[in-house]
Amino acid sequence: MKNANVALLQLCSGDQVRDNLAQIEQQIKQLNTGVKLVMTPENALLFANSAVYREHAEQQGDGPLQQAVREMARRYGVWLLIGSMPLVSREDPQRITTSSLLFDDQGEIRARYDKMHMFDVDINDMHAHYRESDTYQHGQQLTVVDTPVGRLGMTICYDLRFPGLYQALRAQGAELISVPAAFTRLTGEAHWEILLRARAIENQCVILAPAQVGRHGATRRTWGHSIAVDGWGTVLAENADRVSALKVRVDIGALKTIRTQMPVMQHNRFQPSLIAPVEPSSSHQE
Repeated sequence: MKNANVALLQLCSGDQVRDNLAQIEQQIKQLNTGVKLVMTPENALLFANSAVYREHAEQQGDGPLQQAVREMARRYGVWLLIGSMPLVSREDPQRITTSSLLFDDQGEIRARYDKMHMFDVDINDMHAHYRESDTYQHGQQLTVVDTPVGRLGMTICYDLRFPGLYQALRAQGAELISVPAAFTRLTGEAHWEILLRARAIENQCVILAPAQVGRHGATRRTWGHSIAVDGWGTVLAENADRVSALKVRVDIGALKTIRTQMPVMQHNRFQPSLIAPVEPSSSHQE
């Protein structure tokens, strides 16, 4: 797309960091010079099991994974969102979080978001049982940050099912909201686009959702369908199943008109309080 300023990378990540980084760089190389912000899916650098995530977990600002991303952002002069990677918890150094990191075009970390909602569900697919809380500590902080294309609120995958989080991000000034994901094929086909469009309409924000697609090991299959949705709920662009970048032009100016003509935030009689810190569960043990 000519005049694109955002790219959503659709990946098929696995347990080999070098291959995942190469996949990301190959897609970035093919972008036009107007792209300012690049987003990758959940598990962009590593799609593996609990033991491997713990092995590769890094302190924020230090480690080979972050260094590789930092250099890539500098090399190509883009802001680069890593949809999620394992980081040492900010609250408990014995725990890890699954976290989005946003790097600017100089390779500096501008924002971190730790996934709040853990995907602890049973699905009628080959994997069957998903228990993220066995690996990760849930996040406790909202993240909203200014970027070259608008003010960005950050979420990850399963967060999508909790509209209060999105209302809180809008209340903090979000114009764009990132939803890097690794939706299962089963839940993706049923709910992915519906939920994304609903969050865009409810909050009058541009939703940017880069996704994993394909097979990841013996039992994991992801839905793909990376998508960008505007504040009216219109799908701006979608990539069904290709491992490639989805390029889109984001215009936050249009949000002002939508928000003026239909001021839902002012009309809302159930104003969201900003999410308060949640005490870690005492019943969970590493």
